[in-house]
Amino acid sequence: MLGAGIAGTWQALLFAKAGCQVALYERGEATMTQATSHWAGGMLAPFCEGETAEPVITRLGLRSLDLWREVLPQTPFNGSLVVAHPRDRADFERFARLTGGHKRLGGEEIAALEPALAGRFSEALFFQQEGHVDPRQVLPALHAVLRSAGVPIAFNAQAGQGHRDGVVIDCRGLAARDACPELRGVKGEIIILETDEIALSRPVRLIHPRWSIYIVPRVGNRFLIGATSIESEDDRVSVRSALELLTAAYAVHPAFAEARIVEFGAGLRPAFPDNRPRIVVDDKRITVNGLYRHGFLLAPALAEATVAHLLGGRTDDEVVRCM
Repeated sequence: MLGAGIAGTWQALLFAKAGCQVALYERGEATMTQATSHWAGGMLAPFCEGETAEPVITRLGLRSLDLWREVLPQTPFNGSLVVAHPRDRADFERFARLTGGHKRLGGEEIAALEPALAGRFSEALFFQQEGHVDPRQVLPALHAVLRSAGVPIAFNAQAGQGHRDGVVIDCRGLAARDACPELRGVKGEIIILETDEIALSRPVRLIHPRWSIYIVPRVGNRFLIGATSIESEDDRVSVRSALELLTAAYAVHPAFAEARIVEFGAGLRPAFPDNRPRIVVDDKRITVNGLYRHGFLLAPALAEATVAHLLGGRTDDEVVRCM
């Protein structure tokens, strides 16, 4: 396996579970701070993604929820909450029409779920089946599961290093352009804030015509603010994006105005022109790539599809391409 980000890690997990001898190679440090996974929101939200993504994303995402529960039973599945201010009612209704798996909540129900939002929104969509993870905690946890299963992980290892007889599963993201020249990087920017004035139990999405955002709770009174998806391979956070993200967070709750900024950051998500993931089978190399903004959501189901194709003779024609 090449690449110890979320895609490569899940491939290694499920191939090891299937009884294969597996080794995982990663060109970066064990901290994985340079990986796209480090900058991810970690939302497991197949229904919410249905607003802009094709049905295959929701289908694979729903299967991934079961795999997350199986491998890491402690994964929080508290649902997702989608809110909007009255002036953005039309955009809120559009989101409701384009997505499924939700129920409408009134103001009292919102307050019961998230007391910090009491009195701030009169209506919300609650996606009860959805969950979220903290990528910076869950990726090391998955690596620990691999090691306990006897899978070696080599960091600071180039693609040509190590003993790799058999099939190579390539999950290098943008570094795999030598195998997938169509890949492009799509920038996603985040801000991490810290405040003890607000507590949230689940991701909250604010629908807005110009700067829709999501707020994801993390441990230590921290919150990840994100949502940008910019056609650029500049991996720095722009002033415009920072202002919009912070303004939107303030629009969800004014206490965010007094929060401490812990970190700005941006990651480049690997995407194909159609923004759909692909499992490309070519001789003794299988390339799994193009997870776009759905890495943590899709990685488990894509790994299952790769194992099924290689070992079970079952091909998911929506994602597997045989060269």
